[in-house]
Amino acid sequence: MSGLGPAAEAAGWRLDSEVFLPEETRGATPVDFLQQLPSYQSALRRRATAGTQDRRAASQDPAGLRAAEGRGLQQEGDEVAARPAREHPLTIAEKRRLRYCQQADIKYLSGWKQWKRTSNKSLKKVLSEVKELSSYLELWRHDIHSIEGKFGTGIQSYFSFLRFLVLLNFIIFILMFSLVTLPSIISKYGMFNSSFAKIPPKNVEPHCTVYEPSGNKGLVYFYTYLKDLLSGTGFLEVTVLFYGYYTIDAEWISIQKYNLPLAYLLATFGYLALSLVWIIKRSVGGFKQNLVHNKDPFQSYCNKVFAGWDFCITDPNAARLKHRSLQYELQTDLEEERLKRKIADRTTKEKLRIYSLRIFINIIVIAVLSGCFYSIYRATVFSQENSNDVSNMNFQANLLVQYLPSMVITLANFIAPQIFSFLIRFEDYSPAFEIRLTLMRCVFVRLANIGVLLFSLWSQISYCATDKCNACGYNYELYPCWESEVGQEMYKLMIFDFIIILAVILFVDFPRMLLVTHCSCKPVQWCGLQEFGISDNVLEIIYGQTICWIGTFFSPLLPAIATIKYFIIFYIKKISLIHTRKPAARPIRASSSNFFFLVVLLIGLLLAFIPLGISIAHIPSSKACGPFRNFNTSWAVVPHTIDGFPTGLRQVLYGIASEAFAVPFFMVICLIMFYFIALAGAHKRVVEQLREQLVMESRDKLFLIRKITEAQRHP
Repeated sequence: MSGLGPAAEAAGWRLDSEVFLPEETRGATPVDFLQQLPSYQSALRRRATAGTQDRRAASQDPAGLRAAEGRGLQQEGDEVAARPAREHPLTIAEKRRLRYCQQADIKYLSGWKQWKRTSNKSLKKVLSEVKELSSYLELWRHDIHSIEGKFGTGIQSYFSFLRFLVLLNFIIFILMFSLVTLPSIISKYGMFNSSFAKIPPKNVEPHCTVYEPSGNKGLVYFYTYLKDLLSGTGFLEVTVLFYGYYTIDAEWISIQKYNLPLAYLLATFGYLALSLVWIIKRSVGGFKQNLVHNKDPFQSYCNKVFAGWDFCITDPNAARLKHRSLQYELQTDLEEERLKRKIADRTTKEKLRIYSLRIFINIIVIAVLSGCFYSIYRATVFSQENSNDVSNMNFQANLLVQYLPSMVITLANFIAPQIFSFLIRFEDYSPAFEIRLTLMRCVFVRLANIGVLLFSLWSQISYCATDKCNACGYNYELYPCWESEVGQEMYKLMIFDFIIILAVILFVDFPRMLLVTHCSCKPVQWCGLQEFGISDNVLEIIYGQTICWIGTFFSPLLPAIATIKYFIIFYIKKISLIHTRKPAARPIRASSSNFFFLVVLLIGLLLAFIPLGISIAHIPSSKACGPFRNFNTSWAVVPHTIDGFPTGLRQVLYGIASEAFAVPFFMVICLIMFYFIALAGAHKRVVEQLREQLVMESRDKLFLIRKITEAQRHP
């Protein structure tokens, strides 16, 4: 019944608790002594509660129960015997003996099983070799390993996250370029027998189709090109960078009948879906680790003392900071225990006081946020109303007006977190919760500022003061191609964010490093080098990635700019880390930080869904530019395309979109969701049992140590 094969049974091996043990070693264990272990006593108590049900089941069908156990053991033995020897918790000599037994058992298998086992082994070997070779093709592999070796896994996780964003933006750029930009270029320049028709939109007022981009004509000064490069106006406005370039009036643009409007919409859905799936896939591993490590009250101190050191660190300064970090974490745990005891001992008067103080501080936080949002709204309105009036402005004033919303957003992103960090000290939270709450408030500030900017833009776009404007459905007088205007705002935000990152490193970090290195006065030495805050730097690039997701629909080549931007930022941050900054004294663990980064990135992606969904399905598309000028909204291309399908396929698609299909589909989704909820509950119980097992093993070790100590005292 062991299921190991004749050779393994002849060698004296049998399956026992999923571990192969020789027969001659069995029976040598002091059973009476092991029965005194806490884990054995706990198992006896648990079995006593379920003993009645087990005896009743055995009395009803003992033969069937023994047969089922035999079949399960046989199947389990086959699976365990087929596993490689290196996967078993055995000594080297026992693994060699097991491998010999497995090789001897092959001749007793059928031809199909022999071929299956051999092919699986060969496939695993090929996949491992391919994986090993592909690791050498990883971007910045050596640089990230070097950073990990000097500064630990916490800072390494930031650079790995930055590499992930570079790859993501590059793939989004390939998707948009191949499906949207390249067919448009082929059509416009008449390559490959393609046609680019100029057909005016139907049922549209003629004045709504007037769009004259402000391209540079005649003699142009150099600073005008510089302004256009920074703001996306002028010569850049009529390039493939912005939505207005893709003005194709015909439904088909080539001899192969390529539907550009549908391709534009599907490419947008494609890069959003790709980003969502990729982020969720990467966050699964971090979620598993976070689920296990976050709720480990029994071994928290042991993990920090015996397993908290990062052996990748080789730099002495980073090692010193890691010592301080471990000390800080232990002090934080002790402080949290003190706060828990303090909270338990609070009187009603103290609770009323602290809750009133928290309510008052949260009112201040809301007031700060409201002030930031209102400032962004007013700056956006002022910029949109005055940026086109270039006759009464010089170069610097016009550029300042165009960049006013970006500067206000950057100022809000800098001031608001400082206020939040100061106010949270008075709220009497635990240190760990203080960090999480401050980070979440900073995330909300950065991402909500983008939402306020878009709301301000769309309030201007949808505002119509005349009948002519109402006939177009949007404010065509100021925004004849409003999609390009939104794309220019996203372009300016990305460029200004990159300029700010460069300016901080060049004009703040480097001078501070020179002062600390060459000036011996005490105030300068007390300030020291700037810390490399992992969370702040991550929020910085997530803010830029959210801008990229929103702006790609209005500027299809924005992912290419984001790829180049993050590529340069990688080397800038690396140089800054090595020469001008020091690791933070309070770094977060790599396992929890990776999960936190991806959760915040997912929040940014969900925020991008909202404005893109409103733009595609609700706001009327421009009648003077873009691939959707013949449609009322961008989404209207989907039903228009479906109407051209054959009758049978069209009926199927309309049936899928009908309520008759939606109701049972919703019920099936609910059943699947309930199944996964039940599965998650089962997994949670398994995790809790494993935690209990770890606790019992620690108690067993304490029991054995106590017994050894007693035996040494009384030989």
